[in-house]
Amino acid sequence: MFPDSLNSHVIILALLLGFAIAHSGLAALRPWGEGKIGARLYRVIFALVSIPFATILIIYFFNHRYDGYQLWQVQGTPGVIPLVWILSFVSFLFLYPATFNLLEIAAVLKPQVRIYETGIMRITRHPQMVGQLIWCVAHTLWLGTTFTLVTSIGLMIHHLFAVWHGDRRLTDRYGADFEQVKARTSIVPFQAILDGRQTLKWSEFLRPAYIGVVAFIGLFWWGHPWLIQMSARVSL
Repeated sequence: MFPDSLNSHVIILALLLGFAIAHSGLAALRPWGEGKIGARLYRVIFALVSIPFATILIIYFFNHRYDGYQLWQVQGTPGVIPLVWILSFVSFLFLYPATFNLLEIAAVLKPQVRIYETGIMRITRHPQMVGQLIWCVAHTLWLGTTFTLVTSIGLMIHHLFAVWHGDRRLTDRYGADFEQVKARTSIVPFQAILDGRQTLKWSEFLRPAYIGVVAFIGLFWWGHPWLIQMSARVSL
């Protein structure tokens, strides 16, 4: 048995494991599923499983973020607040370029699998993993609790697995074409650019989708206190 203050640590890891199995499992089954029921319906099923699961995870994190032991306390330290907000802002810039094709995500247009090698993909081939890492660093620094640290470790284990899993699925689908993309890109941010394998083109960032991401970040920033208050009303 775990002390009451650590029960939430086990629960969040179980929730993260369940989400990882559901999310990555459905991604792995995508070719088979789309062949059986079509791309649009499979995307709807994917969303109906992933979004509620993710919502539960977010609410549970909000409600238990101060659980466990306080490892450090830097919330009153000068400069920490702007640092955390800057890191959080940057993390979302990496996390959400994968949602550029919003009509496909909503299954209005037929969802497709593509190989990207432009924009943020020149910086890193797996921007969601990098964004999640930056988010985890920012929030673990700010909260300083064992619960947040455990959550961050669980999130990063899933995202590191997703790096391998994503590359494997694209290799299976595109073969030599994706191997060439891998050779010109990197997982570690800016490594391919520093190696001379890739060139950063700022003009590729001048697109409406990035404006939408920035607007979303601003909206999330403004609504952050409200989200925490609403989450506290849910018994999780």
